[in-house]
Amino acid sequence: MALIYKILPRELWQTAQVEGVFKGAPVDLADGYIHFSTATQALETAAKHFKGQDNLLLAAFEAESFGDAMKWEPSRGGALFPHLYDTLPVASALWVSELTLGEDGTHIFPDLDQ
Repeated sequence: MALIYKILPRELWQTAQVEGVFKGAPVDLADGYIHFSTATQALETAAKHFKGQDNLLLAAFEAESFGDAMKWEPSRGGALFPHLYDTLPVASALWVSELTLGEDGTHIFPDLDQ
């Protein structure tokens, strides 16, 4: 089972929980797909796109569960990133964890081997 991760503001996830589906953050809507990261990409994604931000959550999903709507496409340095060309059912989250900031301003990640 290949796990992928979505970093997102708590309020967007809370809205998605009410609606039952996450339609995407502003960057996802602009790009036409929902951005995810692998375990090895998640720390860099947080540092590059969410630096110093608090009130974030990290949600884990099984990549295969999205079928053909999940595409692995080249991004930074040619690395393949998971992109979902569909809405994201909230119920598909395996777990959701707070992504807190450490004293040095970097995010503290849970064990991504869960």
